[in-house]
Amino acid sequence: MMKNKRSILGLLGLATRARKIALGEGIIIQKISSSNQNLLVFLANDAGKNFTKKINDKAKFYNHTVIADFSSEELSQAIGNKNRKAVLVIDKGFIDKLIELYNS
Repeated sequence: MMKNKRSILGLLGLATRARKIALGEGIIIQKISSSNQNLLVFLANDAGKNFTKKINDKAKFYNHTVIADFSSEELSQAIGNKNRKAVLVIDKGFIDKLIELYNS
């Protein structure tokens, strides 16, 4: 079990309140494809096979980071939304801190 799970989910909630995330498959795919900075995608570990493949392939092609260690329930609760399978973090400060917490 990840040591900083609660901290990561709390910071993801803060990023949501700061409006530094993107939700929705179409918007996430579009932002992944068009961004020139490194982005961070939280992908639910219980997301569908096709959706998971599409997000992973796009993120890998455009050299973005994907974290798939949280359930859709955990992600949804962290951002205060229902039934979310993917969350894209678009702010460099939040991305750096989330990756630091994830790797520690």
